[in-house]
Amino acid sequence: MPKAAARNDDLEKTHDADRDWIVLGLLESVERDGAQSQRLLATELGIALGLVNAYLKRCVNKGLVKVNEVPARRYAYFLTPQGFAEKSRLTVQYLSHSFSFFRRAKGDCSDALAHARTSGMRQIALAGVSDLAEIAVICAPESGVGIAALVDAAATQPRFAGLPVVGSYDAVEGELDGILITDLATTRETLNEAIARFGSDRVLVPALLRGRLLNHLGHKS
Repeated sequence: MPKAAARNDDLEKTHDADRDWIVLGLLESVERDGAQSQRLLATELGIALGLVNAYLKRCVNKGLVKVNEVPARRYAYFLTPQGFAEKSRLTVQYLSHSFSFFRRAKGDCSDALAHARTSGMRQIALAGVSDLAEIAVICAPESGVGIAALVDAAATQPRFAGLPVVGSYDAVEGELDGILITDLATTRETLNEAIARFGSDRVLVPALLRGRLLNHLGHKS
């Protein structure tokens, strides 16, 4: 498959909410410094360089961003009036989604931790550093279930939400009764790894992630 076609295919497979988040981040970055390179934009947004190129082209084609050639064979990007309006719309949408996400995630994490408690689990680990993991940490004291650590091979920080972050289950101190999946980026892979290690009866998945997994399977079929 040609590289351009592959980039467009990756873009189309991106979840709608993630796509909006990337566009918002891109518009904010262009507003701050439209002369920075696509490589720096990719680093700032945490996505592949090819996707930055694809999203920039889409923003230009939709009239959100204007591009001018500058010295040294580089390009500078500027937000159009339509781009400023779209950034404002996406900001409001993002904040609304964030509040909705927190409410739903808190309920789902509380339910999962309550199930862990009734199943006899007293000490678990969270699989994946994310906003969902932070919400699970907030909910844990009320559940009576302890969280030993967060397991995330891709994480670089030693601690998150007051808990140690380790790269593998073997690095967790103490015995684990179960795992709560909190990975928002590679949920399916993290779930499969946890089940292979602990068995499906000891792996908990919040309802909102179960919905995402089902949607992902639906898109693949």
